[in-house]
Amino acid sequence: MPEDKKTSKYIPVMGIEIHTELKTRTKMFCDCLNDPNEKQPNKNICPVCMGRPGALPVMNKTAIEHMLKVGTALGGEIPAVSKFDRKNYFYPDLPKGYQISQFDLPFVFGGFLAGVKLTRVHLEEDTGRLQHGKDKTGKDATLVDYNRAGVPLMELVTEPDIREPEQIGKFARELQLLLRYLGVADADIEKGQMRVEVNLSLGTIQDGELVFGTKVEVKNIASFKMAEAAARYEIERQTKALDAGEKIIQETRGWDDIKKKTVSQREKESSHDYRYFPEPDLPPLDMSQFDFKKIKEEMPELPAQKRKRFMEEFELSEELTEVLVQERELAEFFEEAVSELKTEEVSDLKNATKLLANYLTSDTKGLMLAANHTSIKASKLDPENFADLIVLVESGKLNSRSAKDLLAKMYGFGGDPREIVKSEGLEQVSDEAELKPVLEAVIADNPDAVEKYKNGNKKLLMFFVGQAMGRLKGKGDPKVLQKLTEKLLS
Repeated sequence: MPEDKKTSKYIPVMGIEIHTELKTRTKMFCDCLNDPNEKQPNKNICPVCMGRPGALPVMNKTAIEHMLKVGTALGGEIPAVSKFDRKNYFYPDLPKGYQISQFDLPFVFGGFLAGVKLTRVHLEEDTGRLQHGKDKTGKDATLVDYNRAGVPLMELVTEPDIREPEQIGKFARELQLLLRYLGVADADIEKGQMRVEVNLSLGTIQDGELVFGTKVEVKNIASFKMAEAAARYEIERQTKALDAGEKIIQETRGWDDIKKKTVSQREKESSHDYRYFPEPDLPPLDMSQFDFKKIKEEMPELPAQKRKRFMEEFELSEELTEVLVQERELAEFFEEAVSELKTEEVSDLKNATKLLANYLTSDTKGLMLAANHTSIKASKLDPENFADLIVLVESGKLNSRSAKDLLAKMYGFGGDPREIVKSEGLEQVSDEAELKPVLEAVIADNPDAVEKYKNGNKKLLMFFVGQAMGRLKGKGDPKVLQKLTEKLLS
């Protein structure tokens, strides 16, 4: 891409398509289990999802309700009638020779998320999974696992509103978070539960209007960073091609993450190539049969709403808020702990709340990472004891170093922090009468440091404090130690 984007005569015009497997007990049109963790190939299959003659599909009501939750959360329009269609194409991972999808009457029209307008959100069945490797004889082979075939798959299509590659990652992450808050999908992109495709062309301004170029679709994207990288590469590739007088062809390209480039796969199909027609084995759906009032009442506080409230109600920084909101269970733990904090005697509730947020987003998150935990519920912590820990720190009864050690114990084994402090003698020592003998011993043992300090090297003050803290096993009050050291060395 040209270094000075402002002087480029081309304007990137991008839209994205995101496929996400929905979290349901069974597949979309049969009773086979929807189990993304199944390791045995072709275990969860039946005549329906394998397209055997005479096998008839039955709609999964839960999957459709998930779609309506998504549509409501995105502010989309739900039509009065929706239906399924057959999308005809032939590929080894598609056992029927067609895919049950939606064409002209999807479950959701329009919507808005992360500054991007949506075109539609529709529901279809997933395909199988190709596995390239060796067969039983050791020869190179491509094997097909149909466990995933028939899993309910949501496809979201945006308008071509995106102009910067970074906006692709931002949108996809926000959608992933929204789906997790709604409880309709795990949307783990590393496991293939969420797949991002980028549609990109380079537009130009003609007679004051933006005229789109020829669209290229990029697939085989396995992470949000790859999606951004693929967009950046395509902008550069298409810019060079147009500047050289070449034509951009409408095609599907794949992202090669090893070579960090896109490669041509096939010319892009149009909708008529798929010969869509209404699915004859499934009737149209009268959407009034669904309880939209209940769906709205059960709608959780969404990520954008929670961000706004956390910053206003708790006066948290944007950075702290984002870490909390990124994990719904962590955000809920925070709120429960703050509620417990309000019942305690603290000198400054606002400061204690920020302290709680800091310990949760830094030290606790570090413990979660070290334990390979994806949820705080995997720990032994509970909001009440966590709030008690913060009270001990805020009141000065426990210093930062001891608090971190105590938190680690609580994370792995649980327990009341006050009882642990008492039983293990962790309470911070702030009494000058107790600290003075320790400091006097440190000073007596370090005459050279004393002389340098008195000759003007005031940085050595923290050396004495550190030595005393070591002898006190981290239980000394650093502020009191600092003042007392200055007094003894004056």
